[in-house]
Amino acid sequence: MINPHALTALLRPQQWVKNGFVLLPMFFGGALFQAATIGYALIACAAFSCAASGVYCLNDIIDAEADRKHPRKCQRPIASGTVTARQASLLLALALLLALSIALIGLPADAAPQCAALIAGYFGLNVAYCLKFKQYAIVDVFIVALGFVLRVVMGGIACSIWLSPWIVIMTFLLALFLVFAKRRDDVILLNDSNNLTRQNTLHYNLPFLNSVLGVLASITMVSYIIYTVQPDVVARMGTQYLYVTSIFVLAGIIRYMQLAIVYSRTGSPTKVLIHDLFTQICVAAWFFTFLLLIYL
Repeated sequence: MINPHALTALLRPQQWVKNGFVLLPMFFGGALFQAATIGYALIACAAFSCAASGVYCLNDIIDAEADRKHPRKCQRPIASGTVTARQASLLLALALLLALSIALIGLPADAAPQCAALIAGYFGLNVAYCLKFKQYAIVDVFIVALGFVLRVVMGGIACSIWLSPWIVIMTFLLALFLVFAKRRDDVILLNDSNNLTRQNTLHYNLPFLNSVLGVLASITMVSYIIYTVQPDVVARMGTQYLYVTSIFVLAGIIRYMQLAIVYSRTGSPTKVLIHDLFTQICVAAWFFTFLLLIYL
């Protein structure tokens, strides 16, 4: 019997917020109020959301047995038995087909093939991740972070917007920071309940992850400051005051580290963004300050 609610949960629409990275080139490129560019950015975002949902289906099919042992993941549709592996496989194929169709039909002719190739590459990378590379500590995190870089690159191609190398670098660093914070949550779960949610968790510990988070936070912040004062970026943005937005980036990163190290609340970056008021204020303040500087 088909359970529509469970099938929707399997697609994890709440995680689509991550695909907002596809919209970043449009924002940084000064095209936020260009109707055609907005349309292409949203189409690219929709295509990537479908591809990401297909990856979630694949991941849950492969990890069903392990998820049943996890205190939270045991509620996932396949692990709980509300969706069968066959139903999930069909939904996976449909999501991937829809993602490619949206990219090929909805985007400009010169960008569509490249974006479709990026979606196919993203899916292929995640197949390799789910089947093999997720077993290797550090390698698994780098692959997940690369997925966010592909989102940004797709947004740039879809909207025909030049991407500063610093945007790509910062995206990669920020993604590494967030994923290592999630791995820290797995270590805490293992220490507190002896529940091994993923095999490579044995290759991490709290001192190591705390050090990694500190290093990544520092590099990300420095990279952002360098980005805001780069002559070519200043010229493109038409303002020399972009560095002011660094205040909110620094506050947001420090807050996230506090949530990770003091409160151990970084198992889901999406939930942090949705539920933590301080983080929401930092993001909103950064967004509107940047908006005022480059659009008004």
